[in-house]
Amino acid sequence: MRLVLISPGREWHKRRPYTLRLPQLALNVVASLTPDRYQITLVEEDLEDIDFDQDCDIVGISAMTANITRGYEVAAEFRKRGKTVILGGVHPTVLPEEASRHADSVVIGEAEDTWPQLLDDFEHHRLQKSYRSKNIDVSNFPSPRYDLTPKRAGGFFDVTPIVTTRGCPYDCEFCGVPDFYGKKLRSLPVERVVRDIEVSGGRMFLFMDDNVLAKRAYMMELFTAMKPLRIQWIGQSSITFVRDTELIRAAAESGCQGLFFGLESVSTRTRTRMRKTAKDLSHDEESIRKVQGEGILFHASLVVGFDGEDESIFDDTLEFLMRNRIATASINVLTPYPGTRVFDQMQGQGRLLTKDWRYYDHSCVVFRPSPMTPLQLLEGHQRTCMEFYKLSSIARRLNPSVGHMTYYILGNLGYRTRVRRDQRNLPNEIRRLQTLEEGARLNPGISSPGLGHSLIQIGTSALTMRRDLARADSEQ
Repeated sequence: MRLVLISPGREWHKRRPYTLRLPQLALNVVASLTPDRYQITLVEEDLEDIDFDQDCDIVGISAMTANITRGYEVAAEFRKRGKTVILGGVHPTVLPEEASRHADSVVIGEAEDTWPQLLDDFEHHRLQKSYRSKNIDVSNFPSPRYDLTPKRAGGFFDVTPIVTTRGCPYDCEFCGVPDFYGKKLRSLPVERVVRDIEVSGGRMFLFMDDNVLAKRAYMMELFTAMKPLRIQWIGQSSITFVRDTELIRAAAESGCQGLFFGLESVSTRTRTRMRKTAKDLSHDEESIRKVQGEGILFHASLVVGFDGEDESIFDDTLEFLMRNRIATASINVLTPYPGTRVFDQMQGQGRLLTKDWRYYDHSCVVFRPSPMTPLQLLEGHQRTCMEFYKLSSIARRLNPSVGHMTYYILGNLGYRTRVRRDQRNLPNEIRRLQTLEEGARLNPGISSPGLGHSLIQIGTSALTMRRDLARADSEQ
């Protein structure tokens, strides 16, 4: 039996920038659950083309919202050739009825307790339309099949993905993690994590946990066990846990090189509405100093476009990042992913401009913000990114006391490359918004009042936008 597992790209003719590419792990997990009688091929389309004519019996595709459209295209090509196609991942879990129109079966949620049954049903010609996971015990399953990972799948830094916990107790209005993994934190045994590290053969790891520092006693035990391994790692954490000096120091001693923190917004009003623990930015600034004081690079993730934020949010965000000498930052446009409260809210208010999932990527504007226009959000976001990743800005933020200079320089240059690509792609971004206008005309149920006028503004100000962004890049 031959099984092909595919992680689709965003679009067949465009591949993700190699410098900042993050590896996937879901398909390696699925492969580990597959019986030995199957010959497995794992394909990541960002790295290689898909051979639709290859000899196989069954195809598994894992996709998120931004690449699900391409996932559906891939599924259609294989089904035209008579292959059985299974869809899974975050987007099919949130919208299983939509996904079922493009596949022979859909895996809803995690695969550990459903995939073996699915394969058995397939072999006995009784495949069901969907398989829904329960809240599984993650400790009783084999290590991911790291041997199947394509060479250099982890991007320029060649990071190896690993997981210690699943689930998130928080309930952010724009995040769908609890819908997929649940709100209860489930941890793998420490000895299992150590075994996964050793089996992978990697030296630089990406902890894919949504909050790697969430369980203090567990992480202290894990950091102690990791220390003799002499590895390096990066991960994601809630800013609140940084106040635990002993924990953050243990992370650094275990090989932590950088941490990703979801600060969400510098707007006090937005933070209050989101029920952030620290409404005052001074608490975050103290935590930033503590992380950097331990020699760990601080990566901030911020979102612009929340309700109530006007154009001042862009200057405020940039000023905060520069004042605190943030090493790297992801500055994202608010994206109302299906399955989240913010999606339901905007859909109910008629503010979604499109349901073409290709545009749900943190950079495109897919909704009507308030009080800004779509154009103002697009302009402000791109200008802020350009300013932050100017060469002069990178030099000003350099903090020799943090160390890891190679990571700092390469990380900033990688993001700079992406931002400059977005600048060059500005005419395409404008055409994308024009596509949204057309979609709104054809689908009145998701139309946006005043959209036509704002898109006329886009057409008349395109050259001005491009000139202003170019000027920001040249002032170095």
